[in-house]
Amino acid sequence: MSFYFICLGSWVGATRAVWRVHSKSNQVLVSFCVHLFHSRPEWRGQKAWIERTFQKRECIQIIPSKEPTRCSCGHLVNQHVAIPSGTTSKAPEEGNQKVQVDVPRERWSVVKHTQASPTDSYGIIEFQGGGHANKAMYIRVSHDCKPDNLLHLMVKDWQLELPTLLISVHGGLQNFDLQPKLKQVFGKGLIKSAVTTGAWIFTGGASTGVIRHVGDALKDHSSKSRGKVCAIGIAPWGIVENKEDLIGRDVTRPYQTMSNPLSKLSVLNSSHSHFILADNGTCGKYGAEVRLRRQLEKHISLQKINTRLGQGVPLVCLILEGGPNVISIVLESLREEPPVPVVVCDGSGRASDIISFAHKYAEEDGVVSDSVRDQLLVTIQKTFNYNRSQAQQIFLMVMECMKKRELVSMILAIKK
Repeated sequence: MSFYFICLGSWVGATRAVWRVHSKSNQVLVSFCVHLFHSRPEWRGQKAWIERTFQKRECIQIIPSKEPTRCSCGHLVNQHVAIPSGTTSKAPEEGNQKVQVDVPRERWSVVKHTQASPTDSYGIIEFQGGGHANKAMYIRVSHDCKPDNLLHLMVKDWQLELPTLLISVHGGLQNFDLQPKLKQVFGKGLIKSAVTTGAWIFTGGASTGVIRHVGDALKDHSSKSRGKVCAIGIAPWGIVENKEDLIGRDVTRPYQTMSNPLSKLSVLNSSHSHFILADNGTCGKYGAEVRLRRQLEKHISLQKINTRLGQGVPLVCLILEGGPNVISIVLESLREEPPVPVVVCDGSGRASDIISFAHKYAEEDGVVSDSVRDQLLVTIQKTFNYNRSQAQQIFLMVMECMKKRELVSMILAIKK
């Protein structure tokens, strides 16, 4: 029984034909970058530039949460950072640190309750416990840092060549299984697209859910080939397990990839080559990375890779499984100007299958029949454990996506 990889719209072939560039190897090994950084004086100036340009964020005022032992930022009260000098403390000292506790219930906000200061975490990660030493470059940045500064870092300091395609992978955050053949089709298609077009792959960075499957594909590729794929994880600093091990300026840090089953935090995926860790002062919460990632993707897509033709970097949104937020991401991608094409992995579950079903039965104008509408509503309710009203909202979003049905393609694993 043979299996075939079908991608409606032939986006892989199209990007290969249109956006292939004749250049040297598409990435410089991380260890080579480190050697050059320390051997060339002009590159040492980059360290000063990094610390002038990029910041971290820390919560400086304890706002009570539903858990008495935690601030609303997510940090434990007895592990909270010191408040800035000159601020009155309303609580006893914890060791040598003072913390401020406001008794009146107040809504915590990044703007009001965090403080920015120069980043204290960037350098090289050496992943431990994977059988072979993987390295990745990383930096902790404020969630609102400018995308042009990030791209400058990636090209000048990390020595990456501007991509000829950007593949942005989205999907479920919780772990999920894929059928073996579908996993193989997804992995091979992703890696082939990246290798043949000189693409960058953007993911959420943490070794869970969809990112775990991307990591498996990258790991399989690295075991068979010397060619390095540029996979950049953009994760919230606050959800990273063992992040304390990464604190240090221009350092090389060993990093354990064994996750604590009792922890709500996540380890970084060891198959990635680079990490941007977005910091908004929270701990154990997602969200800090969303706007930063979207702005960085947009900024990269505007870079001219063919000045004569005025051609920018093509951006593709790749979807695997996912919750209701992934349907929002699909809609936002299709509403971009210009619209971002979306590729959906049919059969991977949840959001992907809902979009795939709608795509299959929608007319060219995006309209579905009453029977398909009813079936979609029931599926949405069961899939996300939603009531009828909540399901209706998701259904309307799916129908908005179908208005640009021609920009949505499917990856299928078909038995023949």
